[in-house]
Amino acid sequence: MIKVLFFARIRDQVGCAELDVELPDMVDNIDGLTGVIKAQGAAFEEALSDPNLLIAVNQEMAGGQTTVEDGDEIAYFPPVTGG
Repeated sequence: MIKVLFFARIRDQVGCAELDVELPDMVDNIDGLTGVIKAQGAAFEEALSDPNLLIAVNQEMAGGQTTVEDGDEIAYFPPVTGG
């Protein structure tokens, strides 16, 4: 089971702060997991399609090809800006 966290406007768009996702056998990276989550519905598809989306695996920044395993914590959040 993968724990998936959503932050800021992504949380608002999908309507929840977290999901527990069963990792399909054929999925082994962030891109694959994101595809599985997008299949949950239109709100997830829209929220996770932002090309500037930031993703962390076990609290470390990650990219689309980063490996995911059962028990990992994945966080999706929008880009952060500051002044």
